[in-house]
Amino acid sequence: MAPMKVYGWAVSPWMARALVCLEEAGAEYEIVPMSRRGGDHRQPEHLARNPFGEIPVLEDGDLTLYQSRAIARYVLRKYKPELLRDEDLEGSAMVDQWLEVEAHHVEPTLWPIIRHCIIGQYVGRARDQAVVDENLAKLRKVLEVYEARLSMSKYLAGDDVTAADLCHFGFMRYFMVTEYAGVVDAYPRVKAWWDALLARPSVQKVMAGMPPDFGYASGNIP
Repeated sequence: MAPMKVYGWAVSPWMARALVCLEEAGAEYEIVPMSRRGGDHRQPEHLARNPFGEIPVLEDGDLTLYQSRAIARYVLRKYKPELLRDEDLEGSAMVDQWLEVEAHHVEPTLWPIIRHCIIGQYVGRARDQAVVDENLAKLRKVLEVYEARLSMSKYLAGDDVTAADLCHFGFMRYFMVTEYAGVVDAYPRVKAWWDALLARPSVQKVMAGMPPDFGYASGNIP
């Protein structure tokens, strides 16, 4: 069977969400590199894959799938369903719950901080510190919830890693290279959880393609 294809650029935190799950699943895949600066995502051939012009996109035989969390679920359901706890109704509900928390409370909070603290300096955009501070305040409240949850189990959906944990990686990776990474130190269980994720070979492999500056300083912007 031909390996799956993943279209996108490796520095993307959305791309990372899919790639970490592919690595954890031990799936055969190849990255089809695209150029954001070159507008590859707006070309007709990519819009035929994803009409919203976003990445990543997964091709697996006749299936074309977009949206990174959908890709993650598909890959794990196919190759490693235990990471979704599909055999356990309550366990799978917990995985889904924390995937939703990440989608609605973590990504929307971290992304403005990352944009202002990392990307803005390379694209000539002045930092809006008020936006950063507002989202840091939101983040601290979110981390209080995570600290409480992680006092009951090592990972978000239980004592074993699941998709709920893995799907946090991309945005956390970039937040943790901003000057505000120390915020996490105030939540020891969250810090231990993050350190455990960082130690996973899947995470290490994907992170190697995610320079802290998104490739801007080196000129290796996709």
